[in-house]
Amino acid sequence: MSSNTAEKGSGNSRKTNFTARGIISLVKPGYHADPDNKGLYLQITKFQGSITKSWIFRFSSPITLKRREMGIGSLESLSLANARLKAFDLRRLILDGIDPLEQRIVRRTKAIEANNNSITFADAADRCIKTKQAEWSNSKHKDQWVSTIKTYALPIIGKLKVDQITTAHIVKLLEQEIKKKNGEVEGTFWKVRTETATRVRQRIEVILDWCKAHKYISGDNPARYQGALCHLLPKANKIKKVAHHPALPFKRIGEFMSDLRTHTGYSALALELLILTATRTSEVIEAKWSEFDLEAKVWTIPAERMKAGKEHRVPLNTRAMEILEHLKTIRVNSYLFPSSLHKERALSNMALLAMMRKMPKYADFVPHGFRSTFRDWAAETTEYSNETVELALAHTIQNKAEAAYRRQDQLEKRASLMADWINFIDNNIKQLSQSEEHPQTL
Repeated sequence: MSSNTAEKGSGNSRKTNFTARGIISLVKPGYHADPDNKGLYLQITKFQGSITKSWIFRFSSPITLKRREMGIGSLESLSLANARLKAFDLRRLILDGIDPLEQRIVRRTKAIEANNNSITFADAADRCIKTKQAEWSNSKHKDQWVSTIKTYALPIIGKLKVDQITTAHIVKLLEQEIKKKNGEVEGTFWKVRTETATRVRQRIEVILDWCKAHKYISGDNPARYQGALCHLLPKANKIKKVAHHPALPFKRIGEFMSDLRTHTGYSALALELLILTATRTSEVIEAKWSEFDLEAKVWTIPAERMKAGKEHRVPLNTRAMEILEHLKTIRVNSYLFPSSLHKERALSNMALLAMMRKMPKYADFVPHGFRSTFRDWAAETTEYSNETVELALAHTIQNKAEAAYRRQDQLEKRASLMADWINFIDNNIKQLSQSEEHPQTL
């Protein structure tokens, strides 16, 4: 039906039908003009016995002067009163020289382009991590990024487009409830696990900065603490409990080593090698045979596996060599300590901690704490310089001037230091055995 016919069929005699109640009774297919609002029509369509009613706005384009029409919503979604307001707004645009249909097309096109050019936080996190992992010294760092983002961030913001994420989302994430195993709420993430929460926030900030660099988002980073977050969350250093890695007192090292040697398997040997070399967990469990020169009795850990990003040579004392000679006889892949579950993979990061949990007397201590045990022993019972001990621990030199002058790694001095370390341990074991308070099992 043409517009002229529709308008003729909607004269004064039918004006009373164009009310909120009256249009409900209209069932004749076609265009029904609103006599009080120029250009507004109720379109009735009948198909297979079903009737649909929608609003149509007809106008002459102020640009081309051609007659055009555009749908502005169904009767179910837009009441007569609201349809009239909408038509009023559209007529005002036309008076300003704007074609409302063209304006709608442009907006929809931009919205589609923006949607196509955006990504979800989950996708951004995955791509950012793949980019950043080249900077990380070991696979443990990547695992920590992946696991913390997966556990704490993805359930809340993972499906959101990155340009939709606001400070409110970050606050919600950091204040999510942490529950105990029995289901009891322990507190918020930010207050109960402050150190982890701080790292998660920092990682989200890095991911969103990556998004800014790729122009997926613009403006302020909602995860930046010095923005709005510092006013919405308590300062981390005011609430977190500083907990250093629990370290076994060095006078008990013989007792511990004696008990450890009663255990068998890769985890026990890996933990002992960690103690004998004063190295870190990841450095030991990811060690490969290609890193060892058994003739020179030196283990060279490549830079990419070191925390400081610098190659580290480790002198091997007599007991460390015994462990390596034993491992050589049962070698199954390229790793010293292979996983029993996966081919060509190393032990799990948690293997050494699990080993210690099997020794109830030492349940309060952690593998990394043995570096402090070694440090305390060297400081209190030997005459080695602080520099030699720090080199043995592969600590980063904070003083740039000192770092520039430290050219040598003092391998010979450190070999002597590590020989004294195993001698101290063996003597401690002998004393315990002789006292019969702690029988030695060999």
